[in-house]
Parts: sequence; structure tokens; C-alpha cells
Amino acid sequence: MAGKTKKGSVVVAMSGGVDSSVAACILRDEGYDVIGITMKTYSFDEVGGNVGNETSCCGLDAFNDARRVAVHLGIPHYVVDFTGHFESEVITDFAEGYLKGRTPNPCIICNRKIKWGLLLGKAMSLGADFLATGHYARVEPPGTGGATGEGGRYRLLRSKHLAKDQSYALWGLSQEALSRTLFPLGELPKDRVRAIARENGLPTADKEESYEICFVADNDYRRFIDEYVPERAAKVPRGEILHGGKRVGTHDGYFRYTIGQRNGIGAHGRRMYVTSIDAEANTLTIGGPDDLLGSSLTAEGINMVSIPVLRDGIRVSAQVRYRDVPAPAEVFSAGEGRVRVAFASPKRAITPGQSVVFYDGDLLLGGAVIDAVGK
Repeated sequence: MAGKTKKGSVVVAMSGGVDSSVAACILRDEGYDVIGITMKTYSFDEVGGNVGNETSCCGLDAFNDARRVAVHLGIPHYVVDFTGHFESEVITDFAEGYLKGRTPNPCIICNRKIKWGLLLGKAMSLGADFLATGHYARVEPPGTGGATGEGGRYRLLRSKHLAKDQSYALWGLSQEALSRTLFPLGELPKDRVRAIARENGLPTADKEESYEICFVADNDYRRFIDEYVPERAAKVPRGEILHGGKRVGTHDGYFRYTIGQRNGIGAHGRRMYVTSIDAEANTLTIGGPDDLLGSSLTAEGINMVSIPVLRDGIRVSAQVRYRDVPAPAEVFSAGEGRVRVAFASPKRAITPGQSVVFYDGDLLLGGAVIDAVGK
């Protein structure tokens, strides 16, 4: 890249939202050579749910908004097409997860394999020094924070402002990825980000946030699976709803339910929830609020982030979903990349397919994918 400044060059993943727009603005003003890249990851006519109204983070409006911001900032902007990889790595995994009776989190897979996989590789091929996003999180290089920069490791931390913290979805990142990552918004509250956007006249300053899964624009994952894998979905018949081992109702196909769900299970005279899903038997088990509590879990695919090795019996704060309140727990190795997590007090609605992420205060130690719950 010609004209590199002393700060270096950075590719900013521009989604067309206010956060990534401000990230690009901040880095430009700090003296980086900034290139904006927007990822095309799917087509609306293939995923359905919002055809003709492409307003999510990967729709036509997003591309146009990202380009408008880039022009306003005076930085180059490109669109890269990752649709094939995104479908095989993220969308297929999402559908398969539900068909296995799990509740997957596609953002975690996308972050690891697409943003900090393909996009980081693209940034490096352009000669960039860093990749930046609008995530609310922080990265500290080795030797800059406390006693746990063990083994010269980069440390991943929560955002300074916990209301917007997005570190939970970043536990899959490698040390190599973190060494190339900038999070310009990690120190800022959302209202300040909006203010920066307005102060700089960014076209996305007042754009509303999108909270749904990007490729399920109507937020109806059941509709999505019915349309994305219709033959497989159609093969899942109605099945039994069980309580105390006895049949108490009929469900519409196990993949249409998640742990903690109340609707669609019938009236039972008191508040009842889905407490477990058995895909092989095509059954749901339901119970009261206490039946949702789990004292432990096992998880697979462990990735240690800010510390090199998981010490057996380490005490952590464990978070089991994006908006969960972390709870005291101990973590033990279960061999072959698996861990067992024992909570100090029972935890509500632990869900296979979601992630358990381990913290020490604001420091993200590591994470794994939940595969079983212990009562």
C-alpha cells in the first residue's frame, strides 16, 4: 500500500452500521492508512425472510451505506464475496446444529472462520498490518496488563462499558488473529460512538442497530430451516412431549424448540418450559423453573485465549449465553479438547450448542461449545 503512515495500515470490516463506520473514522484520525472492506456473505433470495428489503448487515443497503461512509471519510472501499465459504462454514453449521437438537451461535463461527479467517487473510494479502472491526472489546499486547500476560500472549478483555460488551462472541480467536486486531470502540460507550458519528457527519450516525442473525432477517429460524433444508425438515415428524417420563403432549418437530422455551408445548396448569431435547428420539422434556437449573456442563473445542494452558480446577466466572450474567465456577479438563464446568450455584437454561466462556474479571481466558448439561 502506497503512502503508509507511521501508524501502519488497517483494513476495517465495514458492515454499513454506525459502529464500524466510527471505527474507520477513529483509525483514520489516529493516522492509520484505512481501507474499508464489506463482506458479501449470502443472498437474500437464497435465505428468504426479507426478500426485497435488504436492510441487515449484509444487504444492499449495508453495502451502499458502507460505501457512502468510505467516500465521506476519503478512504478506499471494496466488497469481497465470501458467500460460498459463509454458506459451508456458517449457514450449514447453523442448520445442522438445530437438526441435532442444539441451539447454535453462528456469530462465533463467523468471527473465527470468516472475519478472522478469510477477511484477515484478505487484509494481509493487501499488505495491511491490522484488521479492525466495530466490536466492543479490547486487546492488550504482551507485557501491558497485570500478571496474566503469560507466555507473551495477547490478552482479550471485555469492553470498558459492559452494557455493549461483545467479547463473548470472540473466544474462538487465535493469538495470531489477536496480534493483528484493533478494536477502536473498546473504551467507548455507545452514546459516545453515536456522538462521534454525528460530529463527523457520518451518514450512518442515526442508523438503527440490527440484533437478528444476519441471514435470518425475520428472526424466524424455524422458517429458515424449513426453507433451507426442506427435505430434511420435512422428515422430522411430530413427536412426544414428556414430563416425568410420561407423555403429556405432542410437539411439531424437535428442531423448532429451544431450551427454556414456553410457547408451543401446550397448557399444563402451571408454568412449564422445554428442559431438554432428544433429537434421536424426537422428544422434548418439559418441567418447571427448577427443572431448568443445571449444576454443571461439559463442553468441547476448548480454545484458550489470554492464558496458554487451562489449569485443572481453575476458578472462573462462566458465561453461558451472550446476555448471561457470569457465575462463579470451576473448570476441569475432560481430555481431547473437552472440559467440565462445575458451578458454585445452579445455572438456569444451560443450552447445548451455545458457548461457555471463562473470565477472570474483565479478562477472557477461553471458551468452548456446550454439549451436555449436568443436573
